[in-house]
Amino acid sequence: MARAKKTAAPQATAQRLDSIVKSARKIMRKDKGLNGDLDRLPVLTWIMFLKFLDDLERVHQDEAELADEPFHAAIEPPYRWRDWAADKDGITGPDLLLFITGDETTRPDGTRGPGLFAYLRSLRGQNGGRDRRDVVATVFRGVTNRMESGYLLRDVINLIDGIHFDSSEEIHTLGRLYETLLREMRDAAGDSGEFYTPRAVVRFMVERVDPRIGETVLDPACGTGGFLTEAYGHMVRQADTVKKREQLQAGSLKGVEPKSLPFLLAQMNLLLHGLEAPEIDPGNALRHRLTDIGERERVEVILTNPPFGGEEEAGILSNFPDDRRTAETALLFLQLIMRRLKRGGHGRAAVVVPHGVLFGDGVAARIKADLLERFNLHTIVRLPEGVFAPYTDIATNIIFFDTTGPTSDIAYWEQPAPEGRRKYSKTAPLQSADLADLANWWDTRGEDPCAWTVHGPGLIERDEAGLVRAVNLDLKNPRSKSTADHRAPTEIVDAALAKEREVVAALEELRVLLAKRGAV
Repeated sequence: MARAKKTAAPQATAQRLDSIVKSARKIMRKDKGLNGDLDRLPVLTWIMFLKFLDDLERVHQDEAELADEPFHAAIEPPYRWRDWAADKDGITGPDLLLFITGDETTRPDGTRGPGLFAYLRSLRGQNGGRDRRDVVATVFRGVTNRMESGYLLRDVINLIDGIHFDSSEEIHTLGRLYETLLREMRDAAGDSGEFYTPRAVVRFMVERVDPRIGETVLDPACGTGGFLTEAYGHMVRQADTVKKREQLQAGSLKGVEPKSLPFLLAQMNLLLHGLEAPEIDPGNALRHRLTDIGERERVEVILTNPPFGGEEEAGILSNFPDDRRTAETALLFLQLIMRRLKRGGHGRAAVVVPHGVLFGDGVAARIKADLLERFNLHTIVRLPEGVFAPYTDIATNIIFFDTTGPTSDIAYWEQPAPEGRRKYSKTAPLQSADLADLANWWDTRGEDPCAWTVHGPGLIERDEAGLVRAVNLDLKNPRSKSTADHRAPTEIVDAALAKEREVVAALEELRVLLAKRGAV
């Protein structure tokens, strides 16, 4: 008989899950093998993943029984969570550690066989096809257990057993808790320039790009899978036949996420939403030489918020043309996105970019010239301050372009600050209702105080030799009633420093170019 899904008031759910996670972290602080949240969070995540997977398998098994259909489990006994973890007085101490990490061990049922991780890494899809087993194997190839005390590990497992992943409210709440933990880790790990996109912005971008059944959606910097889960929800409403549902399941959504923690949560997110075998690449999306990306790697839709301001190793930069190499990861990703969009007018993209991309010269100008000349950059949405709070106050924009190019007119929309407040914040974030005027304007492109149009080709400035000198997309709203700068002094200084870094980068490029010419 099917189990009823566990439900609770959102506030009660948040309080209970917050208590579970805090208690688990408190226990883990006692373990000598863990030296901080950078160690604790990965362990907590793989434990939650296994509990989540077992809950998901139970739901699918119930559904199969009700439909009188066969059920094929991804994980067999005695490796299911219910077999070794659910009994609070079950295997513990050194025996638990050996069961989890050993190549050969005595399992909870008394038989000999591979340890848990060894078994999970060996899973393969049935009949040569890709299924949930492949997902599990990929996830656990990068997982290790750093806890030294099997007794403390048992205490953590007992706590996580109290999370019910067959409740959609719990998984959404857990996602928010997880992002809070990641924010806390930034001080220890250093700011990587990765910011989680507000749900209202994600939903708006997905609805405007409108992915359809039969198309492939890619997020080359997918994080915890926000764009992909929203795109799946958008497309699943179109799947009104068996054939369409099969199409949606078969490679419609692809992501790339090299960091193990968000990679794990992206899998959980997509599996819970109904995607049977998420295709998340655990590598660096920039690791392939740009010129090697051909038609087979191109997709119809790209939705993403790539990292800002990070640094890539020299080997990654060598994948890009000499005059298009830059330390700004957002510009590297923009080149990748342009390369991976399907030609012939079918490709379309919505990308969050930092403010510096719009006004940057040097390499930035050449990349923007490519965008205007080879693609149709039809819309730029200027987002107000605080949209990405509390992660960053860096000014951001959404650029929308497709492969029907080249660019003619660019429509700008300046999203106003919230009424009665200077900016959005963590406690008062941007909501979908705040974007209602933008959504209404989108189709008609009529007169509006927040909107204006610019002729794209005229923005490309060239020198006497015909080389691109500047492309300034950082254009102010000519209808704006006030030009006062409401930013805090520190934000103004940060913006000025960012411009200075752009100038220095351009001078460095010029120096290298002059040195090369001098050597000839």
